[in-house]
Amino acid sequence: MIGAIIRRDLANAWRGGGLLLPLLFFLLVATLFPFAIGPDAPLLARIGGGTLWVAALLAALLPVDRLIEPDRAAGVLDQYALRGIPDETVALAKAAAHWIGFGPPLMLAALPASVLFGMDGDALWRVELGLLAGTPALAALAVAVAALTAGLRSAGALAGLLMLPLVVPVLIFGAGMLDPMGAGALKLLAATALLIVAAAPFVAGAALRAARD
Repeated sequence: MIGAIIRRDLANAWRGGGLLLPLLFFLLVATLFPFAIGPDAPLLARIGGGTLWVAALLAALLPVDRLIEPDRAAGVLDQYALRGIPDETVALAKAAAHWIGFGPPLMLAALPASVLFGMDGDALWRVELGLLAGTPALAALAVAVAALTAGLRSAGALAGLLMLPLVVPVLIFGAGMLDPMGAGALKLLAATALLIVAAAPFVAGAALRAARD
């Protein structure tokens, strides 16, 4: 059943353009930021990885108002509950679908973006490895805050305010990987991401049950 929910969410996102929007936004940030900084190659190379991480966070937030609310309003989540599918399972499937929709495409988009920032191969490798470890946490957090804010006014803006403080450890450890001496940052990033991915479905599930009751 998880696979069916993932396929359905991916199909809905594709029809609504939700799969292309985060990718285009990520590339837009990567393209415009060097123009704003100027032709300072050492500076661009130094801040490029952190900029890509911030762009990845914002890309994960873009579709947050479409992760839970449309299915809640249409009664799809109630149908899942009537079929005996736990809310935590639904949240986990939605987080997986969200990650598939933006995580791997962002990792591919980081390749041309790294050229604009003048990053060398070693820095690019650390960025890619960090995105692989950290983007599942971004997807899980996005689903959790989408469940917490579903049905509220200005849910998208509120979700962003809720998510930004929670994602700070992921950004810190992800940026820490860019330091050649920061070998331990990957372990901390992976541990943090694992904790978030494990906890977020339970938070989202509790929110969905509270909204239903």
